[in-house]
Amino acid sequence: MSTVELTKENFDQVVTDSDFVLIDFWASWCGPCRQFAPVFEGASERHTDLVFAKVDTEAQQELAAAFEIRSIPTLMIVRDNVAVFAQPGALPEASLEDVIGQARALDMDEVRKSIEEAQKGAAASDGAGPGA
Repeated sequence: MSTVELTKENFDQVVTDSDFVLIDFWASWCGPCRQFAPVFEGASERHTDLVFAKVDTEAQQELAAAFEIRSIPTLMIVRDNVAVFAQPGALPEASLEDVIGQARALDMDEVRKSIEEAQKGAAASDGAGPGA
């Protein structure tokens, strides 16, 4: 599968319709982004069961702002509509393969359970606890 260009118009549909999406936030003027591009593209050719997508932060400033992208390139992995990885910097091929392997190995039921517990804990500490 070729790399998908994400825009604010298609972002939700692509992410919602896909179980596993790797997103490269980049810009044409960014040297490290240009270095990472062939690594990302090579991984997309090896992992044809995954969706590889790119967000041009210059053209899609609202998306970059929504995800609080402060440094590019930033790689984000979304599984089952949950961001499970986000890290700025151009990863070498071996590191990208390792991250993909780790993301594949995640038990998403456990991830959702952890998120739910964290949200409950945050809600309990929002003025309902001692000292409020």
